[in-house]
Amino acid sequence: MSKLRVGVIGAGSWAVAAHLPALAARPDDVDFVGVCRRGDDALRRVKERFGFRIASEDYRDVLAAGVDVVVVASPTAHHHEHATAALLAGAHVLCEKPFTLTSQQAWDVVQTAERANRQLLLSFGWNYAPMVERARKLLCAGGIGAVEQISVTMSSQTRELLADTGGYPDASPDSAPEPATWTDPAISGGGYGQAQLSHALALAFGLTGARARGAFALMSSPLSAAVELHDAICLSLEGGGICSVAGASSFVGADGNKHHLAVEAVGSDGQFMIDVFRERVSLFRPATGQADLPVAPGEGAYDGARAANCLIDLASGRRTDNPAPGELGARTVEALELAYRSAASGAFETSS
Repeated sequence: MSKLRVGVIGAGSWAVAAHLPALAARPDDVDFVGVCRRGDDALRRVKERFGFRIASEDYRDVLAAGVDVVVVASPTAHHHEHATAALLAGAHVLCEKPFTLTSQQAWDVVQTAERANRQLLLSFGWNYAPMVERARKLLCAGGIGAVEQISVTMSSQTRELLADTGGYPDASPDSAPEPATWTDPAISGGGYGQAQLSHALALAFGLTGARARGAFALMSSPLSAAVELHDAICLSLEGGGICSVAGASSFVGADGNKHHLAVEAVGSDGQFMIDVFRERVSLFRPATGQADLPVAPGEGAYDGARAANCLIDLASGRRTDNPAPGELGARTVEALELAYRSAASGAFETSS
């Protein structure tokens, strides 16, 4: 099989720290064709480090070079344009989270992927983790029935990043994140909700199939931050269930910079729990009792390489299942869009 031609739109800090090293580790599978980012010096360094043939500040030059797979890791405000163009150019696409600024944009990209018959993946790293994939199989074999209540809690070391007082511990040391990417609401769409709760919602919604229909949200912006650092969100779900979501920007150095993330769900036929920090997965059903999945130490840690590897495996036909498809990304955008509307209005907001 010939190598897959790779294009990257937005080779910023996270792409350099996670996606590009993962792809570079597969020299028999990929050919680095084109890369796009702002800044001549940074662009040159990425081109030379990974061996791209073409480097340009115009993403259209990357697509025109001919690509089979594209990583879209540009700022969120550009995801709709960049992902749509890549799909229409015939590429399978891995899009960074948060997916898009609006749910209308998100569903438009999903429909474009369907019409183009191309794979669309979101960079929700935990959804690709082996412990999560085993949890998904456990739920498919015997689920919890109609979802009645979901509790989602998350904290991660984004206090300094979102307040623009420091960096992010998982960022590439060679390419610091552009502050505006995270702290300008016009570019990011918001703070902790966009940056981190998009991950948490993707984990919860991916495992339970939930979809938000309404939200009441409180958001806090200490340190005079331009975006929120902390979130408290109540969601109403399609089918009558409810969901609580708590998100906090913790200090760099806390708990060895390991993310706290847990999802608990109660349904008509049982209840389920996954905790990536404590590395535990359990399912209880009255008819069969409790099942606890074995989880190896360290398995709950975030691995940024998995999404790019899945992109290559899907595009090459080695894999057929997509753990973080575009429609899941669109459901996370719907929930966050409602939450930000509610925080701004002070009222319970519902989808139209």
